[in-house]
Amino acid sequence: MREVFGRGLVLAALLCAAGCGSGPSGGAAQGKRVVVYTSVDRVFSEPVLQWAEQELGVSVLGVYDTEETKSTGLANRLMAKKDNPDGDIFWSGDPGRTALLKTKGITAPYDSPAAAAIPSDFRDPEHHWVGFSARARVLLVNTDLVPAGSEPSSIWDLTKPAWKDKVSMANPLFGTTSFHVAALYEALGPEPARKWLAEAKANGIHIVASNGEVRRLVSSGQIAVGLTDTDDASEALKDGQPVRAVFLDQSTDGKEALGTLILPNTLSLIRGGPDPSRARQVFDFLLSPEVQEMLAASCAQAPLSPGVKPGPGVISLEAIVPMRVDYAATANRLDSIMSELKTWVDSP
Repeated sequence: MREVFGRGLVLAALLCAAGCGSGPSGGAAQGKRVVVYTSVDRVFSEPVLQWAEQELGVSVLGVYDTEETKSTGLANRLMAKKDNPDGDIFWSGDPGRTALLKTKGITAPYDSPAAAAIPSDFRDPEHHWVGFSARARVLLVNTDLVPAGSEPSSIWDLTKPAWKDKVSMANPLFGTTSFHVAALYEALGPEPARKWLAEAKANGIHIVASNGEVRRLVSSGQIAVGLTDTDDASEALKDGQPVRAVFLDQSTDGKEALGTLILPNTLSLIRGGPDPSRARQVFDFLLSPEVQEMLAASCAQAPLSPGVKPGPGVISLEAIVPMRVDYAATANRLDSIMSELKTWVDSP
C-alpha cells in the first residue's frame, strides 16, 4: 500500500496548469472542422482542444458527455451513427469502449508517427487505438474518519465487517468503474470477481452516480472510503479536502500482487469520418509531449511517452505495482458482463 499525492505537490502542479493551458495564438481557419468525441471531463479536455485549434489553424469541435454516462454514452452514439458518422476522433478516458468500438467496426487504423515512442502495452497492434496519458484507480480515504495506517490495503478488505456501510463506488455500468470491474474478472477469474461483488453488496457498498460523487461523499465525511480515479483524488487534494489516496493490492505477503489498474486515455480515428486528413493532424497533436505535460499539470495524469516530465504530485507508473491487463480482452469481457452487472446494481 502506498499513499500518493502530497497535498502541496498536487497544488503546485495544478497551479502550473495556468501556464500549460495556453498555447501560441494562431486562429482557426473557417470551414475546416474536426469533430472530437471525448469522455474526458470537459474542464480538462476542452482547453486541450482549444490549444489544438490555435496551433493547427483548424476548427476543433468537442462533443462531450455527462459525468454519469461517460464513454458509454458516446460509444453508443458512435455505434448508432456507424453508417453516417459525424465525428472524426474518439478520445476516451479509458480503453474499454475504444477496444469495443474496434470490434464493432467503428474505428479505422492509423499508425501515427507521434505514437512511436509510446510503450507497446498501450498501443493496439493493428493501430486502431493508442494510449497517451494515464490515470490509476485508487482508494480515496477521509483522514478525519480513518487514522493513518488503518485504511484498507486490498479490494478484499472492502468486504470485511469493519468497513460495512463505509465504502462507495461509482455505478459499474459506466465509465472507468465498469472497466475496473471487467479487469477484475480478467485478473481474478469470473467466480472470484463475482464473489467480490456479492460480498461488497452484502457489506453495504454505496453505489453512486459517478467518480466525482465518490470524491464528494468521501471529502465531506459522509462516507469513509471510496474507489475512484487519480484525477478525482487530485481535485480533492487541490481543494484542501481531508483526504489521502491509496494504491490498493500492492503486496500479498510474498504472493504476486493483484496490483493497481492503470487506465490510459486512448485516441482512435472514426471510420468514415468527415475529414480524415485534418483528423490525423489533430490526432498527432493530441499525442504530443506538450499535451501530455498539460494533462499532467491540469488533472494529474501520468505521461506515457518516455522523457515527458510528469510534474510534481503526479504518479509515476514506475512507483506502483500495476494490474496485469489485456485491454482488448478486458473490453470484450466488459461487453459480455453488462447484463450481469445491471442485475447486480439493481439487486437489493
